[in-house]
Order: sequence, then structure tokens, then C-alpha cells
Amino acid sequence: MQKQSWMKLKDLTPAASNSINATVILVEKGNTIEEGKEKTKTCVALVADETACVNFQMWGDECEAFQPGDIIRISKGIFSRHKNKLLLRAGKRGSVEKVGEFTMLFVESPNMSEMRYMPDANQPSKLVPESQLTKP
Repeated sequence: MQKQSWMKLKDLTPAASNSINATVILVEKGNTIEEGKEKTKTCVALVADETACVNFQMWGDECEAFQPGDIIRISKGIFSRHKNKLLLRAGKRGSVEKVGEFTMLFVESPNMSEMRYMPDANQPSKLVPESQLTKP
């Protein structure tokens, strides 16, 4: 069995892989809406840890299962564009579970979903926040 490594939100970068494992607190939750022909329920929440926050998309029963103040463990999540917005989500291969309530330090800035990401000069396939680019 492969050991999971846990990530801090400040280290998120957009990628098309389910590689994010993080423990966060749900700070705010938006309204649940129905999307697509199947009328799938979705909602976007703000989640945070002690280093940053990010917009987190929940699907189906997740929208009702989690409330502000819940501490959530995300396993095999993905941070990528969905409908032109950067969102963290569990995706089809990941999972989300409640592991506690209210007792977690967190910050509401920076919001990693609002950062601008650019290719790293040394590794063009890797994206980094624009603020971390080194100037020549």
C-alpha cells in the first residue's frame, strides 16, 4: 500500500492528476445548484488550512453532507479548471470525508483559486503562482 503525502493549500498548483491529499476546514458554503441534463447537484465552498484557502467544488450528496465548521479530509483530489474557474474537487477517483468540527486554525488569504499561474521557467510543464516567478 502506497503512503499518502499530505499537502498544504499554499502548495497547490493546477494539474490534471488526482494527487492532492489535504485536511481543511469548510469556511463558507454557497448555494446548491443543479447542472446539466442530469440535474446533478453542485455547490462551491471555501475551504482553508493554516496556509491558504481555495474554492472547493462538491457534487451530489456532498453538498448536503458537509456544513461550515466541518473539518474535511480530501484524498486523491484534483486542482484544475472547471468552467474556466480554478477549483479543488475530489473528482471521480478521489474521496472526501468529515474528520472533525471547528477545531482547526486557518487563514482566508491567499485564495489559491484566485492566483494567476504561469509555466515555471525551469520546468515548463509545471505551473507556479505568478508571484513566485523569478525575475531575470
